[in-house]
Amino acid sequence: MLTSDLENQAAAPGAPPAGIAPAEWQARCDMAALFRWMNRLDMNEQIANHCSLMLPGSDDLFIINPRGLHYREITASKFIVCDLDGKVLRGDGELRKVAFYIHTRIHLRHPQARCILHVHPRYLTALSMVQGGRFELVHQNSAMLYDRVAYDEEHNGVVLWTEEGDRMADIMADKTILLSKNHGVTVVGPSPADAFDELYMAERTAMYQITAMGTGMPLAPFADNLRERFNGRWGDKFDADLHLAAIRRMLDVEEPDYAT
Repeated sequence: MLTSDLENQAAAPGAPPAGIAPAEWQARCDMAALFRWMNRLDMNEQIANHCSLMLPGSDDLFIINPRGLHYREITASKFIVCDLDGKVLRGDGELRKVAFYIHTRIHLRHPQARCILHVHPRYLTALSMVQGGRFELVHQNSAMLYDRVAYDEEHNGVVLWTEEGDRMADIMADKTILLSKNHGVTVVGPSPADAFDELYMAERTAMYQITAMGTGMPLAPFADNLRERFNGRWGDKFDADLHLAAIRRMLDVEEPDYAT
């Protein structure tokens, strides 16, 4: 292929490059959109943090952002494809060590966790830094989130060994949110839309709670019997797919290069 052809192909938002199946390209575009949106929401830690998605139809290959790229730089074609041993099979760049030990261990232990978002958003991270930080039953969103969160009470530093990744995966168990003490949050779901919408809702709810705590007045909890006790697919209760579609429509106008 001539250089001019490559340039024209890269300039066409949403056009799958040669050699990438339509389903994979759709998944890449969805993930790239989320990276761009998380950047706008200030959820990323400079060029760190990492989010992965198992390739459609695969149980052992996933895409993830390569080390060194800012979330604003992410495009659909810039993800690397890795196996669960951490080997980069396609794409340019390397897999961050901490990403390997978190993502591969969760993907291995929880096959239903097709999408894994590991980020340090302001309010969820702040909640992880508070002694005994927990979601309280103080907002209508709390009723849905309350039984979906696992809390890791032990901080052992940067995750750079298999046993620590396994420990995190085991604590997560059948939950969809893992709040790690003195660290941040990991949210999983069967799709990018499910995982992101739940992350978004959790961060907003943490914001409400921490803002209320900041008044110095006591929180006003509601009755325990109002808990939803729901651990199913997030999108079965909320418009996760429509949320992602709206994000992509806005990016198609404002940052269309995400889909290249």
